[in-house]
Amino acid sequence: MNQAAKRKTVRGTGVREAAAQETREKILRAATKVFARFGYEGGSVEKISSLAKSYDRMIYYYYGSKEGLFVAVLEGIYRRMDEAESKVALDPTVPVEALKTVIRFKLDYYWRNPDFMTLLNTENLHKGRHVSKLERKGEYSSHAVRSIAKILENGVEQGLFRKDLNARDVFLLIASTAYFYTSNRYTLSVFLGEELGAPEAVRHWESFVIDSVLRVVRADPPSHA
Repeated sequence: MNQAAKRKTVRGTGVREAAAQETREKILRAATKVFARFGYEGGSVEKISSLAKSYDRMIYYYYGSKEGLFVAVLEGIYRRMDEAESKVALDPTVPVEALKTVIRFKLDYYWRNPDFMTLLNTENLHKGRHVSKLERKGEYSSHAVRSIAKILENGVEQGLFRKDLNARDVFLLIASTAYFYTSNRYTLSVFLGEELGAPEAVRHWESFVIDSVLRVVRADPPSHA
């Protein structure tokens, strides 16, 4: 084969690989939307291939099964959250402000990514069966916990935070306040008689969560005899 033919073959291979990658990504985007709207059971391969403007057989070719596709969707949403979290600019040497930044990020990310919340709800209904198959499941959230651990360490050294704190506990406290408010905002709005999705209500909740978490982590003031 001459050099011109080789170059043509390489270009052709590159084009095919790019087209295959584009097809995989279209299927994954469509699956994320379909599973978020209809759940795992209702998110049929037919609905996904229709939205992706693809074919059922391509889903099986690239992902093996509907379950394999759902696992890939979960991998994608966790990876994007992890990447966003790793880009948050934190200065752990200023622990109070750093912790506020972590809280604001978590609340904002959950609020701005409703599909993430819905898919978490779906997977919890399945008792974590699919998320347990993620390739990097041990890495997700570890960055956040490490960051919080460093913030707490600096806070203790500066006499600002309690010494008996566990970074995992603080992480769960922050995540729970973000998750519960966002995932239950519609029903809570009805029962409480106020629109929890209103901008002022969201800002109020953020302020309340920051104050609450700081109250938990702050060192007790020295007692005076």
